[in-house]
Amino acid sequence: MSQRPFLLAPEPDAPFPPAELALRQPDGLLAVGGDLSLPRLLNAYRGGIFPWFSEGQPPLWWSPDPRLVFRTDGLRLASRFRRSLRRSTWRVRADTAFEAVIAECATRPRPGQDGTWITPAMQEAYGALHRAGHAHSIEVFDGARLVGGLYGIAIGRMFFGESMFSAESGGSKIAIAALALTLHEWGWPLIDAQVENPHLLSLGAERWPRHVFLERVRELVAFPEPVAGWTTRFGDLAASRLARLPGD
Repeated sequence: MSQRPFLLAPEPDAPFPPAELALRQPDGLLAVGGDLSLPRLLNAYRGGIFPWFSEGQPPLWWSPDPRLVFRTDGLRLASRFRRSLRRSTWRVRADTAFEAVIAECATRPRPGQDGTWITPAMQEAYGALHRAGHAHSIEVFDGARLVGGLYGIAIGRMFFGESMFSAESGGSKIAIAALALTLHEWGWPLIDAQVENPHLLSLGAERWPRHVFLERVRELVAFPEPVAGWTTRFGDLAASRLARLPGD
């Protein structure tokens, strides 16, 4: 195995090296360079690879081992939280406020995090993916106010989660739970959660060996799903419906 990440060719459609060749230290670093063009981003996700870098760095491309993954029928909500959902008047929609969701993910302070990797260039790139029908936002509303959400990439029947936020307690939990429920109903089995996180583990995320994750991704991205916005397909979901999900 190479002890340095691969240097990507400048052409947007240049292939990535196999994700299995990613470094162990730092875990999952595979390649450096290139850009955030639409063809390159789609090639990356199809290969189980994602960009993650800070302002002033060149693009860095990752495929960690293990990989954090949700089964769409495996998300768990605490019993107390599910009881509170029965009284909730919040609603969940998709692709009605993509730019607002990604801006919230970029700017909302997080414990132990200084700054953001969701740079203006990253926001612009994922906005282009959204307009192309591949990037989607899940939005939680209290009336007209956006109180939580997430965004990610859909290819075939695979959803690659990128980031989520809460403006009110429980906002991001409702977003991920609504996404999991809806994708399960559509026959999509997995949500990529990328890197281990105690909060995501508490919701039922699993650590998968990278080779197992990559096998499933290569299968799922090949499904001929429509590439389009999700506003109509997702619908308008009552958060109270999520109270019926399995608990802890």
